[in-house]
Formats: sequence, C-alpha cells, structure tokens
Amino acid sequence: MPNEELQKMKDRIKVLEQKKRVLEHKVSNEARRERTRRLIQKGALLEKYLEEESLSLKDTENLLKVLANFKNKNKEYVIRQIKSLDEEVIKNNKMKPF
Repeated sequence: MPNEELQKMKDRIKVLEQKKRVLEHKVSNEARRERTRRLIQKGALLEKYLEEESLSLKDTENLLKVLANFKNKNKEYVIRQIKSLDEEVIKNNKMKPF
C-alpha cells in the first residue's frame, strides 16, 4: 500500500512538472510576442516621424545615438516638450465629440 501511494505521488509530481513546463513556455511565448509587437510599433514610429526608411541599420543606429545624446544633454527641455505634447493631445481629445 505505501508503495502504491508513493507511486501515485510520483506520478502526480510528473504531471504537475509537465503542467509547469507548459505554463512557463506559454508565459515565455507571450512575453516574446509582446516584445516583438512593441519593437514593431517603435520601428514604425521611427519611420513615420523621422521619414528615414532608406537609412541603413548602421545609419539608423547613429541617428538614434545623436538623438539620445541630444536628449541626455537637454533633459529638462525634452521633458517640457513631451508634457506640452501630452497636454495638446488631452486638449484636442476633450474638444472632439464622441
């Protein structure tokens, strides 16, 4: 009888470990999909606002380095500009009828 119980517990552990692996795989896939979506969205915004579709990957990286350098040297200015844009969006959304 104790051997049967032990075997049942071992079987139960195997089943739970398999369920755990399946769930971990599912979580990993979901995180990867979310990251891929976010990267695609950011890349689309880069092309939309910078209008530089023809730049090579290296040139795009260099452009982003220049922009990052500007942002880091002018943090307060950049923060003010972002807040200004956010306020404009909020203002425009309040004026639009539903």
